[in-house]
Parts: sequence; structure tokens; C-alpha cells
Amino acid sequence: MTAVPDKLADSLCYLNGEFLALRDARVSVLDRGFLFGDGIYEALPVYGRRLFRFDEHMARLNRGLSKIRIPNPFTEAQWLAHCRKLVAANESDDQAVYIQVTRGVAPRNHVMPTDIEPTVFMMSNPLVPPAPEQRHKGVACTTARDFRWERGDLKSISLLGNVLARQMSADHGAAETILFRDGYLTEASASNVWVVHEGAVLGPPKSEHLLEGVRYELIRELCEEEGIAFNLRPVPEAEVLAADELMLSSASKEVLPVTLLDGEPVGHGALRGKPGPVYARLFEAYQRAKRIQSI
Repeated sequence: MTAVPDKLADSLCYLNGEFLALRDARVSVLDRGFLFGDGIYEALPVYGRRLFRFDEHMARLNRGLSKIRIPNPFTEAQWLAHCRKLVAANESDDQAVYIQVTRGVAPRNHVMPTDIEPTVFMMSNPLVPPAPEQRHKGVACTTARDFRWERGDLKSISLLGNVLARQMSADHGAAETILFRDGYLTEASASNVWVVHEGAVLGPPKSEHLLEGVRYELIRELCEEEGIAFNLRPVPEAEVLAADELMLSSASKEVLPVTLLDGEPVGHGALRGKPGPVYARLFEAYQRAKRIQSI
């Protein structure tokens, strides 16, 4: 059995109204998060002890809770206070605050109970960014059919499909699995995917099949700042395979170039298999955003 490192076990977490060491946190086996994966989560990046795009993460958390009929247990001000207390207790300047809200504890029954309190769990860990070599050389990805459930728009704690998809790429020494549904791009196992074609950034339109990442709107904003064309539309698999550049975005990856897809270099000409100029501009713009969009 893999033991939790002492440093992590001793870190402060929040559980149902109490701040305590992670090793002392306990949840009932009748919690619906444990039995059904009945809950929503968020992961907020922290740079220099400041929360990045906090309002956008809270808006998505609230949307998710509303869609599955769990009442939001806190106001935005309360969430902010709890996040800041966890950040202050963590040694790292750059962190990832994890929030999980489940429907709560009840006898096992598929029907949603209406008279229980949500279970709220929060913790903060050091934020581990991509290695400099990954930024410099790009990463490899694999592709697969999107076999997950239809409600990809929910940031659900029911992540078995994503786990299986990510393991497919891990088994090949790759960073991500890029998924296609009915021949069109959806997302990767834990990232949004961006295609660069003739200097424009393309992504699939928002739908129930993919998560509206907080970086979805951010990438649009950064493209606008940089004068880069941005378009959300159905992206056929053939267009992904023939892309000039490919990029991933997520809370931990920020924006990351993909330079190898199913063993084949991405791109054309002198930039084939190398990070491209659109990625370079968006990465620099992202670093500027981190400085001005954190609270």
C-alpha cells in the first residue's frame, strides 16, 4: 500500500466546517460522493499566494452544483476566505486549491435525497508546472475515441472515464489522450485542446460533450490581445492530424505545446515537431495574465 507522505498528511485541509490536518480528515462510507461519485469539484491555481481567475472558477462551481441540484453551501466571500486560509497554511507560493462538494451522507439509494447537508472538502497542494523541457520541446499525445459519458460539461468527481483515457497515454509515455466523438474533437482526458490552422486558433464549440475550461475564455481573451484569430467550431479529426500547431490548456499545464501525436510530428516544414509561434505568443500572454488576474 502506498503511504501518504508525512508532509502531505500534515497539511491543513477543510472538511465540513473544520480546518484540520489531512491525516485526520474522515468521510462517512455512506457519503454519496464515495458511493455514487455524486459531486462536483474545482481546482484553482495559485501564483505567488494569489488565486488566479477566482471569480471564473466560482462561477463554474456554481453552475455545476446547480445542474446536479446541490445547493451551494457558501457565498463567494466565504469560499474566498477558506481558500486564503489554506493558501496561507501551505509553504509553497504556487499552489493548487482543490474543492469538492458532494451531495452528502444518506442511505444508499439512486434517488437524490433533499434533506441532507452537502459534504465540503478542500485542500491545497504545491502547484507542479510542466518541466522547462516540455515547454521547450513540446509533449507527445495519443488519440482515442471519446468513450466517456455524455455530460462532459459537468466537472464531476465521477472521473473513471477520464482516468482510463489518461492511462492510455501514460502507457505510451505520452502526456495526454486527445479524444474524438463521431469524428470530431472534444477534449483531452484532463485538458482542453487547441488547433492552430493558418495562424488561427480553433477549438470545439461549447457543448455537453466537453468541459468549459476556465482557460476557454482566457485563451479567447489572450488571442484577442495578441491579434490572433479565434474560432469555436466543430473540428474534424483530420484537421487535428494536419494542424500547424496543437496545444493543451488546463489549470496546471497553463498552455502547453503538443509536438508529437500518435508517434508523428505535429506541424509542417521547419517547425515540424517543434513548438510554434502561436504557442510562444500565447504562453507569454498567459504569464502576463497571471500577474494581473490573481487576487
